[in-house]
Amino acid sequence: MTPDQLADLRRASERLGADSLRRLLADPDRFAAWSHRVGPLLVDFSRQRLDGAALDALGGVLAGTDWEARRDAMFRGETINASERRAVLHTALRARQARLPALAPAAVLGEIAEALQRIEKLVAAVQAGRAEHGLPPGITDVVNVGIGGSDLGPRLAVEALDRFRTGRLTCHFLANLDGEGPARLMRTLDPRRTLVLLVSKSFTTQETLLNGQVLRDWIVAAYDGDAAAAQGHFVAVTANAAAAHAFGIAAERTLPMWDFVGGRYSVWSAVGLALALAIGSEAFTAFLHGGALIDDHFRTAPWRTNLPVLMALVGIWNRNALDLPGLAVIPYCDALRELPAFLQQLEMESLGKSVRPDGAPVAQATVPVLWGNVGSNAQHAFFQALHQGTDPVPVDFIGVIRPDHPLGANHRALLANMLAQAAALAAGKTFEEALAEAREGSEAERRVLAAQRTFPGNRPSTTILLDVLTPESLGALIALYEHKVFVQSLLWEVNAFDQWGVELGKVLAKAILPVLSGEADPAALDAATRGLVAAIRTRDVRERDMPAP
Repeated sequence: MTPDQLADLRRASERLGADSLRRLLADPDRFAAWSHRVGPLLVDFSRQRLDGAALDALGGVLAGTDWEARRDAMFRGETINASERRAVLHTALRARQARLPALAPAAVLGEIAEALQRIEKLVAAVQAGRAEHGLPPGITDVVNVGIGGSDLGPRLAVEALDRFRTGRLTCHFLANLDGEGPARLMRTLDPRRTLVLLVSKSFTTQETLLNGQVLRDWIVAAYDGDAAAAQGHFVAVTANAAAAHAFGIAAERTLPMWDFVGGRYSVWSAVGLALALAIGSEAFTAFLHGGALIDDHFRTAPWRTNLPVLMALVGIWNRNALDLPGLAVIPYCDALRELPAFLQQLEMESLGKSVRPDGAPVAQATVPVLWGNVGSNAQHAFFQALHQGTDPVPVDFIGVIRPDHPLGANHRALLANMLAQAAALAAGKTFEEALAEAREGSEAERRVLAAQRTFPGNRPSTTILLDVLTPESLGALIALYEHKVFVQSLLWEVNAFDQWGVELGKVLAKAILPVLSGEADPAALDAATRGLVAAIRTRDVRERDMPAP
């Protein structure tokens, strides 16, 4: 985005004024004009502080990105992740379910098809309790061990689609280094009936390997120290098959990851094995179909009705024209409680950049801070700040029209609260309206109370409605946000598919770890880190003094 384009957007926002949403929503045709449906999703932008002229201005910025050609380049598998010299082909993972012909290379599509067949065979064997592919019989619990994209996507999907579980298997997720997680699982699960999925592209991820080793020791102990007997309890999903083999996982239980699929885009691949095990191969295919539905829409719809494009433009408007630094995602559906965490990685790891691919600094602010929680819990936590705080925060409200339970009164009340919060954020309450409601006390007291009960309003939100929460609609919802991120990366001129900021902390942690254990000199560390290391070591409880799990 050029400085002139940014200035044009800000002038357009000033023209709309501070009371724009009340005025815009007075138009009886606004909902029809600003909401669009694709398959099981309806997305309503009518409560965004935008009019036709502002949208035209955004369209002009979009036109300068050559977005359609760059979109097609991504689908074809061109090297659009320049810093890592990689293609970006998560869309190819669901291409077989798409209506449009796949653009990805035939060799890539062949590898993906083979991997999907292997996933189906593993799922069939585990769900039937059969001792095939080196697996033990009678598996009842699956532990997905991974972090970041190897955890957040499968965790979200398994929890969201719990109603579609086949019933035999229970999935658990182990991500970070806190030993409480594996200790809790080892207290409750039967090691001889547990399958462990080690999910790591490099198979060097510290969190995954440490937790994997703990679980391996636990399972080996259940076989009286027979490591060979325990090997069948492990499946690897990795690009480093040699490292998985060195860990003791046979090739028949090692599924591929590819450089052309980033971790936060990988739930559609073997990284989603936990989901396939939980809901079965047929439902997993429906999940892929939902993603492919949005792929087809993204490839064909003109920008004015293209949902990922419109979501991206709305985000650009709020961040750069209105200078709003946050985005709250509030699903009014308990099954989607992990969605804000998933989207934090998808958006903030992809777009949290301040340098363009050519090394120059970006010309504008980039990704907002994304956060959220489920409604209506969130209403009793932080909605006070959303309504009357000094910093307006745009909101994505996400609701499900038809619930998967028979408690209609509960669901109607839930949806009513979602709709009411969006309406209140948009319209607010003027001082005059609040004063008219204040009927007790002196004039001065009434005016003081009215000031406290005034809501500024004009706070933008988007509402996304799923007809019903199914594998297909969840897949569509995730793909919608994926493509939104891609378009925003073009507008902000950043590479959405690398994450160098994640690497620095990992490097420093490797240097600090031997200092914590007393095996290295702390002199090379900064003063604050040296002081904290000393404090930790002074009060550290040695492992020999800690109780066994």
